[in-house]
Order: sequence, then structure tokens, then C-alpha cells
Amino acid sequence: MAISIEQTRLDWISDLTATKAPTYIALSDDIWEYAELRFQEHKAVAAQSALLEAEGLKVTKGLAGMSTAFVAEAGSGSPVIGFLGEYDALAGLSQAAGAAEPKAVAPGGAGQGCGHNMLGVGSMLAAVLVKRYLEEKGLPGTVRYYGCPGEEGGSGKTFMARNGVFDDLDAAFCWHASTFNGVMAVRSLANIQVYFRFRGRAAHAAGAPHLGRSALDAVELTNVGVNYLREHMPSDCRVHYAVTNTGGISPNVVQANAAVLYLVRAPNVVQARALYDRVCKVAQGAALMTETELQIEIDKACSDTLPNSVLEWSLYENLKRLGPVPFDAEDLAFGAEIQKSLTEEHIRSNMATYEVTEVPKQPLHDGLLPYDGNAVTRMGSTDVGDVSWVTPTAQVFGACWAIGTPGHSWQVVAQGKSSAAHKGMLHAAKALAASALDVIHDPALLERAKAEFHVKTEGKPYLCPIPEDVLPASQRS
Repeated sequence: MAISIEQTRLDWISDLTATKAPTYIALSDDIWEYAELRFQEHKAVAAQSALLEAEGLKVTKGLAGMSTAFVAEAGSGSPVIGFLGEYDALAGLSQAAGAAEPKAVAPGGAGQGCGHNMLGVGSMLAAVLVKRYLEEKGLPGTVRYYGCPGEEGGSGKTFMARNGVFDDLDAAFCWHASTFNGVMAVRSLANIQVYFRFRGRAAHAAGAPHLGRSALDAVELTNVGVNYLREHMPSDCRVHYAVTNTGGISPNVVQANAAVLYLVRAPNVVQARALYDRVCKVAQGAALMTETELQIEIDKACSDTLPNSVLEWSLYENLKRLGPVPFDAEDLAFGAEIQKSLTEEHIRSNMATYEVTEVPKQPLHDGLLPYDGNAVTRMGSTDVGDVSWVTPTAQVFGACWAIGTPGHSWQVVAQGKSSAAHKGMLHAAKALAASALDVIHDPALLERAKAEFHVKTEGKPYLCPIPEDVLPASQRS
């Protein structure tokens, strides 16, 4: 049977990946160790930039005024293909690698609880693979790797999109570590994150309570009011909060200052804005009831994701050609140990999320999720959504964790340096690079992707959900 041109390209990609794998695995593990929070990813950026420059890409730092946002570019001419990378960690998820039980390395410290150490490096490897292919074949085209900070609660890509960083891209690709392998045909939720800061008046809580105006009461009333609001908002919306300032630890002082951080999610930006306005009214009512002053400060926001089925079909076909992630007996054994920390509910819920009905026979997914060209809505959010409203964008899931592993958990961190995670990362990088080359070799494919994009956006320009006067958290005093 004749070998297809696409398979020949994929074989070339796989061969080069095999030679580069040790370097990129080591970088992923280094970034796991750094575990830097949003907009503080200086070590990760320095390490990625150094390797990209060694690979012959030109690095430009400080995009959109953010010191940990950068782009690495190679080639020239059209098409212009971008790969999106992340590298930030999550607070409070410090965990020893390779341990199948909770074991913090630094209690209270950060950990790579969403696999961004792999996400950025995998996308970066895909960019390098495409760069090398263009050079060897003498083809026109520009390839870029975008180092995007603060996905976890910072919306770095949204600020970058607002600044026009992605405007000249013809297409963008990304991936995310997961429990299953497949095309990421997902519409994520838009969101708005906002601080409600209340200022009251301190007083002796016993001697002169009537003189006090409690900012903490205002926070509590806001939370109570929003709890009532939940009964009267669309069922596909979400509202979460964290009290960030309780006003001190002395109960005998009326708290003069207190704050709460809210995250409002909805299927699209218009709905998120409408629900955000209602939450703001609750906070304003709480301020009125307590005679406190209220400051409303938008922290960040992001758009819902706009899938592109044309690019997704290309990714699906390349994932089929790649076959299963090559897990071995050691990988399966560690996956089984991780699953012992999970309940049946964890596993069933994870299966339901990916519409898997038959219980897998082993702890790691060695198959490929079916794809029919349709997208599903998931309750999470990502600032990849903002890129997808600027240019045709497509993503894949890479099987890196034991089935049932919940996101943002110690189990994710524990598996972040595992052999299985490394293999899932390399697998995803190959698929991204192969589909980017499909776009480069087939102008008609790119035109179809752009046509779908224009239909879905109705030809309207991107509107950033973050107001112009809101700066990234790293730029605020």
C-alpha cells in the first residue's frame, strides 16, 4: 500500500522529535520545578527563550507590556502560523513528583496543577519542528511560538489580543494535557474576574460598635446575596468567589477594610457581562446596607472559545496516523497507583466529561476520542478563547494523566514529570506540527478554515472583554 504524503511528513516529524525529545523533556521538568505563579514566570521564560534562540528563532520579549510575555519567530512570508504556550502554576498545589499520595514539597507552595510545564514546551517543540521543515524544504512561511503568561487567573492572552499581538496570524494551534487523547472541540466559557473592595470604619466591637461600619459584613452580605442570585441565573453560568481580605484577625475590632474576588462565567461575553452587572448590583447593595464604600476593580476577563472544525479535522486525521500514545508497563503501573487515590465518582465524572461510556480497561488512554465536527460546551475557561476570535484556532487534548485525574489537583502535579506525561506531550507536539504543515502545503485548507472563521464571527472584529483602562496584574501598583 502506498504511503501518503501526509504520513511521510508525519514520519519526518516523528524522527526529528525522537532526537530532540531529551532536551524538551528536561525543559518541561525544569518548568515543573520552577512552579511560578501568574506573571512571575521569569525562570520559565528565560529557559524557553534560551532554547528557542539556540534553535535559531528570534525572541522578542515584553509583549503587551508584560515582562513574561514573548514571541519567538522564524521564517518569512505567508502563511503565518502561531503556536500558543503557557507555563504558569497554581497556588497551594505543591506536591512531590511520582508520589501517589498527597505529599507537599513546600507546604502552601505552588505546583503545576494544570500541566502548563508540558503545554508550553509541547507547543514550543511543534514550532521548532515546523521551522526545521520549512528550512529543509525551502518553503515560504513564518512560524511563531507565543509565550503566554498568566493563563491561571491572569488572562495573559487576552491582554496580548487587546494589544494586537495575534492580528497577522493566519492560524493558531495549541494543546492541553488531559486524561484522554483527541481533538479539543470545545466551547469554553467566557469569564470576568473582579475584586469588590469595601472600606468601612473601625471601632471597638464591644465598647462602641455603633460607631463602626464593617467592611467584612459587606463582604459576607455580598456572598449571601450572590448565593440567592444563583437561583435566578442561567443554569449554564457559574459564579465563584474567594475572600482575599477579612480585615484582620482581631474579632474585637470592627473591620474597616475587606475584599472578595469574584469569577463570573457564562457561555459568551455578552452573557458574562450581563451576569457580572447583576453581581455588581449585589455588592453595591451590600455597601448600601453597611454604609461602606465600594471599589470595583476588574482583574481580568476572557472570551469563550470559537472552535474551527476545518483545522480540527486536520488534527484528528494526524492523531489517527500517529496511533496511540506509546505507554509502557511502568506508565500503566503508576497510573494505576494514582487511580487508587480517586473515587469511582472521579472516574465516572471524567468519562462523562469526554462522553466516554465504556470503562477503559487500563488507567491510561491509549486510544483516540471520536470526532464528528461538532463542538461541546465545557464549564471551564481559557484565554485561548480570545485568540480564537482573532484567527482560526484549533487544539488537541494529550493523554498525560491517569483516567479520572481531576484538574487543578495534587494528582496532576504528581504526574507532571512522569514518563507518561512526557510521552503525551511529545505526541501532541507531533500532531500540532503535522497540522501546521497541512496548512502550509494546502492553501485551500487554510482558506476553508478562514471562511468558517468569518461565518462564525459574522465578519465582526474582535472585541476585547477587558476594558482599555485595566492593566495586567503585573503592571498594577
